[in-house]
Amino acid sequence: MNQGEILVIDLFAGPGGLGEGISSCKDDNGNFPFQIGVSVEKEASAHKTLTTRAFYRKLKDNPDSLADYHKYLEGKISRSDLFDVYPQAAEEAKLETLQAPRALGDDNELIHARIKQLCEKHKGPKVVIGGPPCQAYSLAGRSRNAGIKDYKAENDTRNFLYKEYLEVISIAQPEVFVMENVRGILSAKVAGELMFPKILADLREPGKVTDKPGVKGYRIYSLVEPATDPSDPIYKDSRAFLIKAENYGVPQARHRVILLGIREDIDRVPNVLKPADEIVTVEQAIGDLPPLRSGFSKRKDDAFEWEVEVESNSKLISRLLAAKFNIEKPADLFLMLKPQKALKRKTSTKSGISSSLPEELKRWYSNNAASAVLNHETRGHMDSDLLRYAFSAGYTELSGGTSPKARDFPEELAPNHDNWKSGSHADRFRTQAADKCATTVTSHISKDGHYFIHYDPSQCRSLTVREAARLQTFPDNYFFEGNRTQQYVQVGNAVPPYLAKQIAKIVLKCL
Repeated sequence: MNQGEILVIDLFAGPGGLGEGISSCKDDNGNFPFQIGVSVEKEASAHKTLTTRAFYRKLKDNPDSLADYHKYLEGKISRSDLFDVYPQAAEEAKLETLQAPRALGDDNELIHARIKQLCEKHKGPKVVIGGPPCQAYSLAGRSRNAGIKDYKAENDTRNFLYKEYLEVISIAQPEVFVMENVRGILSAKVAGELMFPKILADLREPGKVTDKPGVKGYRIYSLVEPATDPSDPIYKDSRAFLIKAENYGVPQARHRVILLGIREDIDRVPNVLKPADEIVTVEQAIGDLPPLRSGFSKRKDDAFEWEVEVESNSKLISRLLAAKFNIEKPADLFLMLKPQKALKRKTSTKSGISSSLPEELKRWYSNNAASAVLNHETRGHMDSDLLRYAFSAGYTELSGGTSPKARDFPEELAPNHDNWKSGSHADRFRTQAADKCATTVTSHISKDGHYFIHYDPSQCRSLTVREAARLQTFPDNYFFEGNRTQQYVQVGNAVPPYLAKQIAKIVLKCL
């Protein structure tokens, strides 16, 4: 690491969304000052994705090396063959991700030793980034926990993983840290007490919590609301730390708590994020990707049979929607709903990127892109769900972008579900409207596509991993390793890299 570069320590890294944004930030001279020294991740497929991306960063500035990386993305060579061609870059990438999946709390001796080694060697600024796993804080996670007999939050170690973050801060003593979590952390309680004020207090004095002498304190800033007193940033409302990603060029309503900590001896006050000029819509983000058909999950998959099934469904759905919206000619709706012909379930054929995207985001997606579309494959759906998907997508288009609730579905399309009419699953099927930003992409997308139905009824399917990755603002050359389910989980758990890049610019000014 060269003098003047900024050492980045990435904790709970997932597939690397936060690290991607930070490491992509340029200074005024066009250099990349943020250099990731270590990324810590325990899940095997996400760790493999991290390592592949770390390897890419070693090669991206060399056209010949980049061409070989593209051959891997396009399936022309294997990952092991690619690594064999560039053994030094491969070894550096593996060292960056600690050679194997590692978990803070379980592998602390190894992780802390590597961080100490990096910090002793590096004489420039340091930044710690990451978000402790959020299952215990998220509203969905708390709902699941409520159903567990004798569950006590104070006994759930996931509630206290942020203390592992404090341990690393105490070791590295970075000038700046960035910590991300779900909005549910603002209301999470342990033993009846709100956790967030406790977490803030601990982050302000990490050495006190970790019992390490000589560790300086931190001022904690919001990235969206200026502090009344910058020298002592105390905010009246904890929601000051909540960032709404759709306001900053991310085509998704993702609301996350992000804290910026600045060491008490650093005489800098951070800027706040600058809102984007416009909301980026789902169609702008994914409309240029090649159309695909869904498959069948409960019977043999066949393209012709899919077309027959969806066309038959279209006749029924057009009548149902005509009755719902008082449209006199159902035949006009049938043209909107009937399936596109000769679609595949998977394609790597690249099309041009949407011309309606903001220029900076267009460049962000397409930088160093391969000639193939990556991770763009559909899942299979039950016959009955194909009917509901077609109805939901058609309803959303006719209503001007409102996805139907359970009460809007005709009786003949109601699933055999005890809670269908109870109100607790009112939006069990949700179309991502073309002319709005997406709803939050979550790891639940790995289980089924019901909340992530494509707006085009003629494709009659849920979103692919690449479409979800676009909504999360991953560049098109970002390859997700693992099987499709694991890829969905990685995308759903990530921090939008395009938002992280904007945060990195604020951090850079502080340094």
